Amino acid sequence: MNYIPLDDFKYAWAFRHKDLPVTPDDLSKIKPMSEARSANLWSIFISKEKDHPDFFDNKDWVGNSKSWSSTVKWETHWENDEALPLEVVEHLDWDENTVVYFCLSRKYVIETTWSVFKRTWHNFLFMNDGSILIGKKRHQAVQFLETGYAKLGKKS
Repeated sequence: MNYIPLDDFKYAWAFRHKDLPVTPDDLSKIKPMSEARSANLWSIFISKEKDHPDFFDNKDWVGNSKSWSSTVKWETHWENDEALPLEVVEHLDWDENTVVYFCLSRKYVIETTWSVFKRTWHNFLFMNDGSILIGKKRHQAVQFLETGYAKLGKKS
């Protein structure tokens, strides 16, 4: 089994927040991966050794400062209920139906589409503890930090 029901996901509350409603159609496209599938994706695309963003070092592309080209403040947009910062959207420049992975840790990865992520990014960013957004067959990446900033870069 590659996915678990959203209701069984540890962070499902983020998508059921009363002040940030998510449409039933979008909810159906937010797919938490099973722990085994999350670990596999994490090992392939994020880190073979580290389990969580807190532990990255320069052996991991995410921990290497050369992977990141710039930063942008996302928190102000989030607090003011605005759209995802334009710098993030322009950096990613993905088709609406691009499959994206919101990677919290080796145990927790959520799959959705770029269009759903953009509409529901406020909900996703309740989980901003170094979470990494990558796209299927894409090189661009964003890491959302709890400082209110996001690092824009490319995965290697």
